[in-house]
Amino acid sequence: MGIQGDRRTFFQLLVSTLLVSVINFTVWFAITFYVYLQTRSVFATGVISGLFLVMTALTGIWFGSLVDHHSKKTMMQASASVSLVAYAVAFVAYQVTPKESFKDPTSVSLWLLILLLMVGVIAGNIRTIALPTLVTVLIAEETRDRANGLVGTTSGVTFLVTSVISGVLVAIGGMFWVLVLALVVLTVAVAHLALVPVNERPAEPAPDAAAETGGRRAVDLRGTVRVVREVPGLMALILFSAFNNFLGGVFMALMDAYGLSLVSVQTWGLLWGILSTGFIVGGLLISRTGLGSNPIRLLLLINLVLWTVMVLFPLRSSIIMLTVGMYAYMMLMPYAEAAEQTVMQKVVPYQRQGRVFGFAQSVEQAASPLTAFLISPIAQFVFIPFMTDGAGARAIGDWFGTGVDRGIAIVFMLTGVIGLIATGAALRSRPYRRLSDYYTASAPAAAVREPEPATQA
Repeated sequence: MGIQGDRRTFFQLLVSTLLVSVINFTVWFAITFYVYLQTRSVFATGVISGLFLVMTALTGIWFGSLVDHHSKKTMMQASASVSLVAYAVAFVAYQVTPKESFKDPTSVSLWLLILLLMVGVIAGNIRTIALPTLVTVLIAEETRDRANGLVGTTSGVTFLVTSVISGVLVAIGGMFWVLVLALVVLTVAVAHLALVPVNERPAEPAPDAAAETGGRRAVDLRGTVRVVREVPGLMALILFSAFNNFLGGVFMALMDAYGLSLVSVQTWGLLWGILSTGFIVGGLLISRTGLGSNPIRLLLLINLVLWTVMVLFPLRSSIIMLTVGMYAYMMLMPYAEAAEQTVMQKVVPYQRQGRVFGFAQSVEQAASPLTAFLISPIAQFVFIPFMTDGAGARAIGDWFGTGVDRGIAIVFMLTGVIGLIATGAALRSRPYRRLSDYYTASAPAAAVREPEPATQA
C-alpha cells in the first residue's frame, strides 16, 4: 500500500522543505567551520553550538503557536522570507567588514554576523513544525507513518549534502559563496511555494484559549500543556524522548573525539558522509513498510536496539565496530522519530498540533545541550584518567584497552546501560499502556480534516 491522500502537494512541500533545510544547515555548518578556521578558537565554536541548541529549545513553543494561529503555508513562506532577509543583511555585513575583523573571536562584527545567520537558520525551524501538521491534513490516516518516514529521509539527505557543500564552499571563498547560494535557493523556494496550492483547514485558536484571553494568544503554553496532559501517556512520551536526548548529548559531545582517536580527520569526515545515508535508508524503509499497528511499542523496541548498539560498539577500539554500530543507529533513528510524529498526528486535535509539536521540540531539544556541557569535563577529568593510568586501566586494561578512547568508551557504555534500563521501565509502565490503548481506540476524526465551517452571509 502506497501513500494515500494529496500526494502531489505533499511531495512538493517535502522537496521545498528539503531545499530550505539543506541551505539553512549549510549556512550553519559553514559559519562554524569559518569561525574556527579564522579564529582557531574551540571556545567560540562551542558557544555557537550551544547558542544554536538553546535558541532551538526556546523558540519551539512560540513557533508552534504561530503555526496553529496562521495558515501553515503562510508560516512556511514567512519562515523562508525571514531567513532570506537575515542572510541578505549578513551578506552585506560580510562584504563591508574588513576580513581581519573576523580573525578576532571577541570581534563585535564577527558575532553580529553569527547572530544574523542564527536568526536565518532558527527561523527555518518553523517549517519543521508546520510540515508534520500538514501531513495530518494531506495524507490519509492509515499511511501517515509512511509519509513521516519520507520526512525523516529528508533529514538524512540534509545531513549528507550539507556536510559536503559547506566545507567546499568555505574552502573556496569563505562565507561569500555560501551566502550567495543561500540567497539564490531561498528566493527560488519562496517563489516555488507561492505556486503550490495547499488545501488546509482555516487556522483558528482553540476555544479554551480564546475564552481565557478574549482573543488569540501569541504563546498559549498553559493550553498546550493541558492538551498534552489530556492525552493519557503523551506527556510521558515527550519526557521519555527528552531523557533520550539528555543521554544522546553524551554522544554529541564525545563522538568526534572518540572517532578522531581512531582515524584521521579526513577519514572521519568522509565516514560521517557515509553514515548519514543510514537516515535515508531508514526513512525509505518506513515509506515502504509503515510502522505497524502500535507505533508506541515500536518506538520503545527501537530504543532497546539503539541502546544495545551503544553498549556493544565501544567494547573494542575498532573503527569497523564504530561504523557498523553508528550505521545501525542512523538507520533506526527515523523509525523513532516517525513513530512519535504518527502518534501525535492521531491523538492531538489538529488545531493544537503545531503547539504540541513545538512544545515537544522545546522540551526534547532542551536536554541535549545540558548533557553536552556537563559530560565533557566529567570525561576529561574522571573517566579518561580512570582508563589511562587509573584503577580502571589496572583492573580491565589488559583486555579492554587503555587510553583516551577507552575512557570515552566507558562513558558510552554506561550511557547505553542507563538507556536500556529506562526503556525497559517505560515498556512496563502504566503511561505506556494508557497511551497505547488511547492510540488504538482513537478515531481517525481526532486528526483528520474536519468539515469546513459554514460561510456566514
